[in-house]
Amino acid sequence: MASNDDSVHEEQGFLSHLIELRDRMLKMVLAVALLFIVLFGFRDDIYTWLAEPLSRFLPEGTEMIAYEVASPFFIPFKLALMLSVFLAIPYLLYQIWAFVAPGLYTHEKRLAAPLLASSTLLFYLGVAFAYYVVFPLVFKFFINVAPEGVQVSPDIARYLDFVITIFFAFGIAFEVPVATVLLVITGVTTPEKLRKARPYVFVGAFVIGMFLTPPDIISQTLLALPMWLLFEVGILFSERIKVRTREAVDARDQMQESEANTDQLEQASAGSKTANVAGGYRNSLTDFEEEIDDDSNDKNRNSE
Repeated sequence: MASNDDSVHEEQGFLSHLIELRDRMLKMVLAVALLFIVLFGFRDDIYTWLAEPLSRFLPEGTEMIAYEVASPFFIPFKLALMLSVFLAIPYLLYQIWAFVAPGLYTHEKRLAAPLLASSTLLFYLGVAFAYYVVFPLVFKFFINVAPEGVQVSPDIARYLDFVITIFFAFGIAFEVPVATVLLVITGVTTPEKLRKARPYVFVGAFVIGMFLTPPDIISQTLLALPMWLLFEVGILFSERIKVRTREAVDARDQMQESEANTDQLEQASAGSKTANVAGGYRNSLTDFEEEIDDDSNDKNRNSE
């Protein structure tokens, strides 16, 4: 009977988690949909803003073109949808956090919240770095190296795919400090080992930049150098977190030790009081008087 009750409770708990997950996913979809409705009316302006780093370097009288018939509608539509998801990332992460947080320990909650906030901020910084720093340098390089007699007229669909790839590449690359801190916190590695791996990380950053960016040295370098610098930042933060964690553990151990000593003293005092109550409290003067009375009584009995 108890096993049936346990199974019923487990099933109800599982269903409640599914219902909560459904509600939070609906909220996430609703948030993206609301942002999309707002941004859809400005889809052409958004695409113009996105194409500005390339448009400024195009030859005079040259414009971007659309190969597909439906591209002038679907490409701004796709851009508005992707921008809606991009802007809703903080809210989406909050919903994920609210669903997962009840199952975490207190120390895990203290670490997870700052890591989520910092990862979101770093992703936005990576995208901003790509738009304001990388795009002008890369597009200027591409336009200037075009052979004489070649008219540069990029397709809007290919341009969108290109910039989205660069955005995600730099957004993910800027998550290196978060990844470094997580590796140290989980015990996979230590800051000392990460320092020894600096040469390999430096070379690996350029290899990753080669795969994630166009085949030019400018964008590859602009991705590899921030990754390496952010790796150094991650080492510094992981050291500070490790020191604070060690101090917190030491303080917790000292507190537990002091509480254990206090409990032992209380138990010892309680035990002594219990023994005295069981055997009776003794008074030297009273005991002496009782012994004298007992002796006198014995003498009187003998004389009689």
